[in-house]
Amino acid sequence: MDVMEVLAHPVRLRVVQALAGGRVLTTAQLCERISEVHKATVYRHVAALADAGVLEVDGEHRVRGAVERRYRLRERVVIDAGTVAAMTPEDHRRTFATAMAALISEFDAYLGLDGADPVADEVGYRQHVLWLSPEERAEMIAELRAVIVARMTNEPEPRRRRHLLSPILFPVETPPPDAGARPAS
Repeated sequence: MDVMEVLAHPVRLRVVQALAGGRVLTTAQLCERISEVHKATVYRHVAALADAGVLEVDGEHRVRGAVERRYRLRERVVIDAGTVAAMTPEDHRRTFATAMAALISEFDAYLGLDGADPVADEVGYRQHVLWLSPEERAEMIAELRAVIVARMTNEPEPRRRRHLLSPILFPVETPPPDAGARPAS
């Protein structure tokens, strides 16, 4: 099973998100973080991620006679440009739907936390329409990437909370046939 296929499930995406940022967790701890999913389902998906090489065992210890493993992400999961280019429109639909299902589950879990306060936490889910040339789009993506990557190495500390940021960008219409033409002066 390739990485795209492995990650094409909302529970597996949530496991990966829970372990992102250098976290090391047991399957029991993952079950606590994804409490609305049946424990057997979480265990099955952790095993699938480990079998695919996305997760690795960081250590193990005995708990009441059973071996409990601690997992971490093997490395940052990156889907290369070639893989994305080879995806069909249906692959993109399925992958996007999976990502949205995982995002909805994460947001629902956040709202279920004691003391969840979307106003105080500055929760945002806005949409903005931007008119961008291909060059402007590339420049904006590079700027956003630089801002995000600079913060991905932040370590946990008492005043920091983990946040989930999911930028989504796609064109919403095709350019008119004369989009490349310059207006007459």
